[in-house]
Amino acid sequence: ACFLTLDPNTANTQLRLSEENRKVAHGDKKQSYPEHPDRFDGVYQVLCRESVCGRCYWEIEWSGDHNVFISVSYKSISRKGRGDECLFGCNDQSWSLICSRYKYSFRHNNIQTDLPVFPITRRTGKCDYINIIGVYDDDDDYIRRIGVYVDESAGTLSFYSVSRKTVSLIHTVQTTFTQTLYPGFNVGYKSSVKLC
Repeated sequence: ACFLTLDPNTANTQLRLSEENRKVAHGDKKQSYPEHPDRFDGVYQVLCRESVCGRCYWEIEWSGDHNVFISVSYKSISRKGRGDECLFGCNDQSWSLICSRYKYSFRHNNIQTDLPVFPITRRTGKCDYINIIGVYDDDDDYIRRIGVYVDESAGTLSFYSVSRKTVSLIHTVQTTFTQTLYPGFNVGYKSSVKLC
């Protein structure tokens, strides 16, 4: 497994880093980060400090009402503005699993594929779909764990749904990586991502 930390110099000012730069949350309060050329100034994103080397696996937990993008990106991705050239999954520089309460999607180069896999909660081990009929409202019920595996030389990127008992494939893509990859996250309002 890879040990990763979030890079404060890349974090949008609406994103708060904590737990020794292992957790990111999107809240109301603007953070007083210094100016930096690597900072995403228009999209709510952050990159990890460490790159992906060779074969690498890591896990994250995410929670909240709004989407999070679990991504890998080239360091050369644009940082300034709100255009597709900056947004994970909307360009040829990055690949994203888009996670919502009720579905997963994969996006690369602004082509989105909806996936036939439903999110599983950590506490119940069941699909979040039950929330549609109002059974649960507590955000703490909605912590989901995702595993990411990259084999750089083979050009493989895979995402897994991880529960206490099972690991199941969400999506895998076969491509050619031409630059070093960095894990990154786009975090929706009131949502958070934690590196495990």
